[in-house]
Amino acid sequence: MKIINIILLSLFLNTFYTQGQPVKEHGQLSVKGRFLTDQNGEPLMLSGVSYGWHNWWPRFYNGQSVKWLAEDWGCNVVRAAMGVGPKGSYLDRREWSVEKIEAVINGAIKNDIYVIIDWHSHDIHENEAKEFFAEMAKKYGKHPNVIYEIFNEPVKDSWNDIKKYSIEVIKAIREFDPDNVILVGCPHWDQDIHIVADSPIEGFNNLMYTVHFYAATHKQSLRERGDYAISKGIPIFVSESAGMEASGNGAINYEEWQNWIEWMKINKISWVSWSVADKNETCSMLKPSASDFGNWEKEDLKESGIKTRELMRKMAGLD
Repeated sequence: MKIINIILLSLFLNTFYTQGQPVKEHGQLSVKGRFLTDQNGEPLMLSGVSYGWHNWWPRFYNGQSVKWLAEDWGCNVVRAAMGVGPKGSYLDRREWSVEKIEAVINGAIKNDIYVIIDWHSHDIHENEAKEFFAEMAKKYGKHPNVIYEIFNEPVKDSWNDIKKYSIEVIKAIREFDPDNVILVGCPHWDQDIHIVADSPIEGFNNLMYTVHFYAATHKQSLRERGDYAISKGIPIFVSESAGMEASGNGAINYEEWQNWIEWMKINKISWVSWSVADKNETCSMLKPSASDFGNWEKEDLKESGIKTRELMRKMAGLD
C-alpha cells in the first residue's frame, strides 16, 4: 500500500511540476504533415501574445514581462517582434535591437515557454535577414524553445519573390540549426495562403506558413482559403491576430473572433494575439499606466488585453 501511495504521489508531483512548463512537457517541436507536433509526435496548439514593434515599445522587452505573461496570462509562447524598416529599427540600430529581442528570448527560455523570433518587416531585406537569423540560429539553435518567423507580413512582393527570399534565409538558419521550426510569410499581409498552397517550398523540414487575421475585417472567406491550404496538407501557424479591424482600430467583433478561435481549435492551429503595447489604438492591449515589467492590474489593460488574457488563461486551463 505504501509503495502504491509513493507511486501515486510521484505521478502527481510530476504532473504538478510540469504544468506551467510547456517546453519541459512538450520538448522539441517539429512539423508532421500539416500539424505542429511535440517531442512525442502529438499535435500541439500553442497560444500566446506578440510584443509590439520593439523600436516603438522597447520598454516591455524584458524578462519580467515574459514571466508575467507565462504565469499570469498562461501563454506558452510569446513573439518578439523585431521591427525592420522604420527609423530606429534593426536596419539602423542593430546592436540595440538584438539586445531587446534577446531579452525576450532569454526570458522565454528561463520561464520554459516557446518564443518566436519575428523579422517584423513588410519588405524584403535578404542580406540583413540572413545575417540576423544566422546569428540567432548559432546562438539559440540548441534551445527547443525557439521558432523563427522570417518575414512578418509581405505586402507587395509576389510569392515567387517571397519564396526565393525564404529559401535563402532558411539555408542560413539551417547551417546552424537543423531542426527548430521556421515560419514562412505569405503574400498580401499573410492573406494569400491559397497561392502558397499551390506551390509550397520543397526540400526542407519543419516549415510552416503564416496566416494573419483581424476578425472585424477578415472573416469566412479567409478561413476558406485556410481550409483550401489544409486540404492540400499545408501546415498553418497564425502568428498574428486580434478581434478588431485590420487597421488595429475599430470595435472588437467578438462573434467573428470566436469563430476564428473555434476554427483554429478544430484544426489544431497555433495562434498569437497582437500586441503588448500601449499605443492609443484598439489592438494595443495595455494602457500607459501599465508597468514595463508585468504585474498588470485589470485597470492597466484595455478591452483587447482583458479579453486576450481571458482567452489565454482558458486555453492554459487556469480558469
